Amino acid sequence: MPQQLPAPERLRHFIDGGWVDATATTWREVRNPATGALLAQVPMAGAADVHRAVDAAQAAGADWRATPAATRARCLFALKELMERDFDGLSATVVREHGKTLDEARGEVRRGIENVELACGMPSLLTGYHLPDVASGIDEWTQREPLGVCAVVPPYNFPLMVPLWFLPVATACGNPVIIKPSEQVPLSASRLVGLCDQAGFPPGVVSLVHGGREAVEALVDAPEVRALSFVGSSPVAKALYARATAAGKRAQCQGGAKNAIVVMPDADPLRTVPALITSFYGCAGQRCLAGSVLVAVGDCDALVARFVAAAAALTVGDGMDEGIQMGPLVSTTQRDKVAGWIDRGVAEGARLALDGRGVRPAGCDPAAFIGPTVFDAVTPAMAIAREEIFGPVACIVRVRDLDAALDFMAQSPFGNAAAIFTNSGKAAREFRRRAGCGNIGINIGVPAPVACFPFGGMRGSFYGDLHGQGRDGVEFFTDRQVVIERWP
Repeated sequence: MPQQLPAPERLRHFIDGGWVDATATTWREVRNPATGALLAQVPMAGAADVHRAVDAAQAAGADWRATPAATRARCLFALKELMERDFDGLSATVVREHGKTLDEARGEVRRGIENVELACGMPSLLTGYHLPDVASGIDEWTQREPLGVCAVVPPYNFPLMVPLWFLPVATACGNPVIIKPSEQVPLSASRLVGLCDQAGFPPGVVSLVHGGREAVEALVDAPEVRALSFVGSSPVAKALYARATAAGKRAQCQGGAKNAIVVMPDADPLRTVPALITSFYGCAGQRCLAGSVLVAVGDCDALVARFVAAAAALTVGDGMDEGIQMGPLVSTTQRDKVAGWIDRGVAEGARLALDGRGVRPAGCDPAAFIGPTVFDAVTPAMAIAREEIFGPVACIVRVRDLDAALDFMAQSPFGNAAAIFTNSGKAAREFRRRAGCGNIGINIGVPAPVACFPFGGMRGSFYGDLHGQGRDGVEFFTDRQVVIERWP
């Protein structure tokens, strides 16, 4: 008789300090994109399950905000220790459900832990300021107060790191948090919330609800939810920002990107090309800081040839395997979308210098794979030069000088990140002043800020006033209260 495989795990919500079954009638499969193996089934929960989580968070809020900041921080210290112990398990979970390489997953987990470390210092970050005798016998000071229930809706491309942009700071500031992970990669967030439970967060302070659009909209519309932190595509970010702020909520909604990397003629190719390869093809191009357009200034034939050769040399396969430099896309659906963009670039007349559509890694299910791809002779009018592809596709636009490069960048509706490679301080200064992006790299291909600095974004890449991480995070998750006091 054929061996009967065990039924896949059906994921559960985490509400009021315990794992609970979903009331959903629809379930979605979670598969390893490298192998096609079925990992779990995730419920497409509706408003009823969301409201259960919101009610539990609201009930926990009063006691949590009254808990001393130093006591709240102890939960974060415990969470950091638990994440360090489970570092390998967390990294492997990211690889299995997302497809990135093990080194990339380890970097993601490390960045997440850095945000927990920042929140451990919340007692000092929450301090206000004081002025005695602003008038005769009257003292005045400011203090920070938590907002209330906060919703976190992260994307699929960083299933562990992005929730940790928000959860540690929000909880350390005294807010209950509900995470609605991407239904494509729900396992990492579930594992994280389990560690939060072990770390001693009281019931209701950290919750997790699975689902899709209906669950997100229920969170945004719930009157008790006072703040929304979202990362995803620009159309969705814009729509959720409008919906949340119309209801009087605070919102920070990070959108998409079309990041340009300018390479000047004086850039050192031995340093520049490896950085370009990491930027364009790290995480299979599925990150909002990935390079998308290589803007080559001046005579660049040698640079282009070196870049194409380096891209072609990358080893593609299952991210859990030793020596793999690029994994699959997150799903067959995303693979098909990216393949469609490659078809469109060919139809638009760009020169396909490297075609990754035929990649078939040994021992893998090829359905989600596209190898490194390079288009040369791309013009600013082409859709592949202007619209987000979110995959391992580099578009090379050749321009005569830095002014032309900056003029090209100014046409983009996005403003997430940009970088320049040059040995000229003058060129770097001009680029920094005119790039119009929230994250700027100078001889750095992936300008990712560390936890104590905000993750920036401008124009169509961000909707809101305060970004995630750093001081912006503390300000976003608190209201500033002014106290004016006189005693008889």
